[in-house]
Amino acid sequence: MTDVERKTILSTMWIFVLLNMIYADILGMLRPGYLEFLNQMSQQLSGNTVLLFAVLMEVVIVMVLLSKILNRKVNRWAHFVAVPLSILWVVVPSLMPSLGDTTPLSYVFFATVEVVTMLAMLYFAWRWPNPN
Repeated sequence: MTDVERKTILSTMWIFVLLNMIYADILGMLRPGYLEFLNQMSQQLSGNTVLLFAVLMEVVIVMVLLSKILNRKVNRWAHFVAVPLSILWVVVPSLMPSLGDTTPLSYVFFATVEVVTMLAMLYFAWRWPNPN
């Protein structure tokens, strides 16, 4: 497998994770009372907290691009940082269910798909052979 093919696969996997994250959030909004909960939470969150959420989400978004353009060495290190951060971004909210309820099974399903995919990316980056 060439570096270009490996980069394309990694970038595509990040797109897959991103789409799963988006759809998990969309389905989450269908839960009764969720929009009211969001309205209440938005009044309690500081600008810094919202910025932190934006940065964590941007890690996933930027990896779509970086996976394609970074050289092998930097690409691998970017994955060694981005994957664990992104896994935390997926797992931590599932441990803190909203609305005083348990974590919805749909979120657990999407989170599982996302984490398994990101672990596969980490393995794929780890096993990236050195062309020298």
